[in-house]
Order: sequence, then structure tokens, then C-alpha cells
Amino acid sequence: MFKKKSQAYEPYPATQKTVNVLFVCMGNICRSPTAHGVFRHLVEAEGLTPKIYIDSAGTHAYHVGEPPDRRAQATALSRGIDMSDLRARRAIEKDFEYFDYVLAMDDDNFSVLQNLAPPDRLDRLMLFMDFASDMTEREVPDPYYGGIKGFELVFDMIEAASRGLLQDIKQRYL
Repeated sequence: MFKKKSQAYEPYPATQKTVNVLFVCMGNICRSPTAHGVFRHLVEAEGLTPKIYIDSAGTHAYHVGEPPDRRAQATALSRGIDMSDLRARRAIEKDFEYFDYVLAMDDDNFSVLQNLAPPDRLDRLMLFMDFASDMTEREVPDPYYGGIKGFELVFDMIEAASRGLLQDIKQRYL
């Protein structure tokens, strides 16, 4: 939800849910909104929407207010996931106070987030692919400059990590 331009974007709902999850990439138009959409879909299918709050952000402000990349949306839609309602925002220090999981898509964004996080909140920062135990990749590659095959690969990786993340949340919190 965006407010008037003179007001700051406030990503947090009025009441905190049981678990709060933030996905982060560089511009918040490809990887992190895809993760947001895929994870939201899994959470809804499990009936856990009342317990899990999901958001996504970018480490840079290149695309603030924009919808996800059309190729990311097309890939998601081809698999039954609509993420057209999502809008890019930039990650802020306050995210580390609110979110239980701050999930970076790659090492570069992880490093930027390390510098943004208060020292006592670094335990909330993780690489998203650490939840994909059946995959060897540690990073979700940025598909922005590639073709549709790159978006398909990213979607597959995100889906695997999302399933692992949901299992982790269920074991730890629910």
C-alpha cells in the first residue's frame, strides 16, 4: 500500500502476525517479488495466511513503486500465480525490527543488507537458497538481462526454497 508522495511507504500491517518474512533482491522487480508471489501462494494453499506476513524489497531504489517485471509476471502467471498487485520498495533498517526472516537472493544483496542491519538483528538475515536443501546453488541469479529461460530457472529455484522455508517456519513457529 502506497500513501501520498509526501508520506513514507509503511510496509508493516497494524498487527504483527506470528511470522513475518521479507524477500530481498536488488531492484525488487524480478527475484524478490517472484519469491513473494510463490511463497504467498504456498502459504494460502496451507491456510496459513492469518499467521504469516509476506513482503519483498530491493536494496536499491531503481524501481520503487513499479510492478514486477513483465517477464517475471508472465512466468508466474503461467504457473497459476498472480503477482500483479505487488509494487517495488526499498529495504530499510526498520525491516530488521519487524521481520523474522530477511532473505537475500544473492551474496551481493546479503552484503548490502548486513551493512543496513542493526548488529543485534543480524540473525534475521539469511540467504534464501539455504532453504532449498535439494539444490546446490547458493544464489538466485538475476534474470533481468537474460531471456525467458532465466525467469523459468529462477522460478524453479524460488519454488524449491519457498517449500523449504515454509517447512522451517512450520517447525519453528507453528
